Amino acid sequence: MSKFQKVIFVCTGNTCRSPMAEVLFKSLQSDNSIQVLSRGLVVLFPEPSNPKAETVLKSHNLILENHTATPLMAEDIDDATLILAMTQSQKNNIIEDFGHPENVFTLKGFVGEEGDVTDPYGGDLIDYENCFAQLARLVKKTVIKINELD
Repeated sequence: MSKFQKVIFVCTGNTCRSPMAEVLFKSLQSDNSIQVLSRGLVVLFPEPSNPKAETVLKSHNLILENHTATPLMAEDIDDATLILAMTQSQKNNIIEDFGHPENVFTLKGFVGEEGDVTDPYGGDLIDYENCFAQLARLVKKTVIKINELD
């Protein structure tokens, strides 16, 4: 069994990057032993996922069903929760607000890379496709690393 029983992908509004990462992780997970969620740090109201993110996912035969933006809450997190933020700034905010620094990483940092996952919000479909490609590569590496922690 993995050290982590839950993975939470976190971005700003929980409408683009983190929901795409959640769907990708679920599609790559060989079993459902790890609960996978996505959350946002600045969620002012329960907004649906971004239509461009949904379009890109559908073009890769992945479906984001009935997603509603949800803020990250303390009750989402315990010692067996891995939290993967899209940016260093988000990682810092999560640690400051929720603790658990040993379980909070940037998505890139968790797989040994540097930098942030670019936010496609406000961009065109190509920006969302580029973000998806980056997430697909990183999430695949994440699944492999988590499986190696067993």
